[in-house]
Amino acid sequence: MTTTTGPVRPSTPLNSTAPRLRSPRRRATSGRPRRSVLLTVLTGVVLVYSLLPLVWLLISATKSQQGLARSFGLWFDSDFDLWHNIGATFTYQDGVFGRWLLNTLLYVVVGAGGATFLAVLGGYALAKFAFPGKRAVFAVVIGAVAVPGTALAVPTFLMFSKMGLTDTPWAVVIPSLISPFGLYLMWVFATEAIPTELMEAARIDGASELRTFFRVALPLLAPGTVTVLLFTTVATWNNYFLPLIMLKDPDWYPLTLGLDSWNKQAQTAGGEAIPHLVLTGSLLTIVPLIAAFLLLQKYWQSGLSAGSVKE
Repeated sequence: MTTTTGPVRPSTPLNSTAPRLRSPRRRATSGRPRRSVLLTVLTGVVLVYSLLPLVWLLISATKSQQGLARSFGLWFDSDFDLWHNIGATFTYQDGVFGRWLLNTLLYVVVGAGGATFLAVLGGYALAKFAFPGKRAVFAVVIGAVAVPGTALAVPTFLMFSKMGLTDTPWAVVIPSLISPFGLYLMWVFATEAIPTELMEAARIDGASELRTFFRVALPLLAPGTVTVLLFTTVATWNNYFLPLIMLKDPDWYPLTLGLDSWNKQAQTAGGEAIPHLVLTGSLLTIVPLIAAFLLLQKYWQSGLSAGSVKE
C-alpha cells in the first residue's frame, strides 16, 4: 500500500486544457450614426444645386435694371433696391401683379382646397368601406397617377371650349379639383391611421357616418390632409401650361403666366424690358410656398412617413 507524502492537487477539468478561441472585439459604439464621406459629398452637391438658384434670385432681386448688367450674378450691387423693386412690381401696369396674386390665391383656395377635401373623402371611403368594384377603382386610381397632366390638357381644352368655359376661372379651377395622387395618398394613410375598432365604437354610441367622419376620422387624418394640401397647393400655384391654353384675358392670369408675359414683352415691338421686376415678382411668388412648408413641416413629414413601418 503506497501513501502520498505531497499535497493532493484538485483534478483539472479536461476542457481547461483546450485552447480558447479569442472572441472578436466589438467596436465601441458611441450612439452616433456612422459618417459616410461619399454620402456627405453627394448631399452637399444636391444642397448647392437646390439652393444656388434661390440665392441667385434673392441677390438679383436686390439690384436695379442697371445693376443686373454691371455686377456679378452671385453678389450684391452697390445699390440695394429690393424695397424699390417690390413697390415697382406692385404698381407696374396699374398694379396688375396684385390682380395676378389674387387670381392665384383664388385658384389655390378653390382648386387645391377642393382637391384636398375630395381626396380626403374618397380616400376615407375607399379605405374603410367595402363595395363592389373596389379593385377596379384601385386600378383606375393607379392608372390616373401615371398619366401626366400635360397629356390631358388638350382634351380638356376641347371639352371646355364646347361647354363655353374657356377664358374663365372655371377652366383652371375645375381640372385642379382632381388629384389622383392625393386620393391614393389619403387611401393609404386612412388605412393605417383610423382603427376600425374606433369607428365601430362610435357607431355603437349612435353616431352617424357623417358625424363619425368629422368627429372621429378627420382629426386622425390631419397629417395626411396637410400633406395632400401642400402637394395640391404647389401644383396649382406653379401651374403654367393649363392656364396658358385656357386663358386669354390677362386679368385672369395667375402669377406664373403673368410673369411670363412680362418676360416676353421685351421681345415685342415697342415692349419694355423689365428683368428686375420679373426677378422680384418671381421672388415674391415663392415666398408663400416656402412659408407654408416651414410652418407645416411637422405635419407633412409625419404624413409622408405614415405606413412606412409595419408593426
